[in-house]
Amino acid sequence: MNPSKVTRENVEKLTDLPNIGKTVAADLARIGIISPDQLKGEDPYALYVRFCEAFGERQDPCMLDVLMSITDFMDGGEARVWWDYTPERKVRYGERIRL
Repeated sequence: MNPSKVTRENVEKLTDLPNIGKTVAADLARIGIISPDQLKGEDPYALYVRFCEAFGERQDPCMLDVLMSITDFMDGGEARVWWDYTPERKVRYGERIRL
């Protein structure tokens, strides 16, 4: 969902989260995440590694930005567009996700 349309009180399913549509919701289900509450306290990098393992290949680093956005949101952060997290991702995880 577009972050500007997210209302925390109405988050019940994955597609209610910022930056999550049907495709990414299905991808999250593939790694065992079927409820927004399951994202509370999760490490976005660990989720990214699970994505890579589930799909059998390195995923686009932008997926890590999305995972950072939804774990931050579920831990009380504001609903923000995923690309707001790109600079932070590059600092925190840059060397770990290079080819």
